Amino acid sequence: MSTTSAPVASSDLARTEEYIRRVRERVGTVVVGQDVVVERLLIALFSGGHLLLQGVPGLAKTLLVSTLSKSIDLGFARVQFTIDLLPSDILGSEVLDQRTNEFRVRKGPVFTNLLLADEINRAAPKVQGALLEAMQERKVTIGTETFRLPAPFLVIATQNPVEQAGTFELPEAQLDRFMLVHRLDYPSADEEREVLRRNASLGIQRQDKGAIVQTEFDVLDSRPVGSVSEIVAAMEAVSSIHVSDTFVDHVVEIVHRTRAHPDVELGCSPRAGISLIKASRARALMHGRSYVIPEDLYALAEDALLHRMRLKYGSIAEGKTGRHVLDEILRSMGGEARA
Repeated sequence: MSTTSAPVASSDLARTEEYIRRVRERVGTVVVGQDVVVERLLIALFSGGHLLLQGVPGLAKTLLVSTLSKSIDLGFARVQFTIDLLPSDILGSEVLDQRTNEFRVRKGPVFTNLLLADEINRAAPKVQGALLEAMQERKVTIGTETFRLPAPFLVIATQNPVEQAGTFELPEAQLDRFMLVHRLDYPSADEEREVLRRNASLGIQRQDKGAIVQTEFDVLDSRPVGSVSEIVAAMEAVSSIHVSDTFVDHVVEIVHRTRAHPDVELGCSPRAGISLIKASRARALMHGRSYVIPEDLYALAEDALLHRMRLKYGSIAEGKTGRHVLDEILRSMGGEARA
């Protein structure tokens, strides 16, 4: 039986497309290029998943998330992950009230709609693990009380994959909580030229008796381009996108091939297939379709599967990478390998 619910009305689809266009335009006024990254951010938001952005410093990861948070009418909090960060710094803690001599709960920054976990691999494993319950179950336990997180709740984490000093590799259990892991590339020559041109025109901002040199963060428009109801409508539309039995079979086949490949020690979990179908539905909506197609699967396979695969040491020693193995699997199924 095909996976679908009530079909998407054409009027609802048109309103959602218009909302997505407005968000893209707002982000584009500050961030140059990165259209694919913006698409992945909205896919994660509309399908209720979490997103990890990997890229070297200076690729506007933090700026991109900050711009998105101001473009949508949702609560936003940022946590800069450092080696001395404690779980209570994220989740909250019980505090003794000196006046009543009773403990009261002080909620942490995780109680928001959009949480930016900046440089997540700089925190100790105990802190990384503190996010597991929040990311999976949308709830947090502080002391003896359990609190539900606001809806929607989305974690967008950033990570520098090159730097090793003072970092802790994310364990497989933590990586598996991220629906998508997107790897950012350097901008093209034309895009970088536009970045430099815009930065040179920012000027200064007078403050008190002095002045500061403005950055891209200073020119963010804090007015949202839509309401929460439009986000909810987009999420409802995603759940109505048609998924055929054939598409489900393709997803199952790809996931199983990651487990059976001779170069792979740890293949993808069932959560990988769930993530791939959810993300494909959101991508189909963003491209104006009420149904998924193989193009959605192949476009999202790297982001949904690669971080859930671990190669054998012998294969790594031979110079093979997870991307090469995944491309081989996709080619064997008739899909186009990613560059």
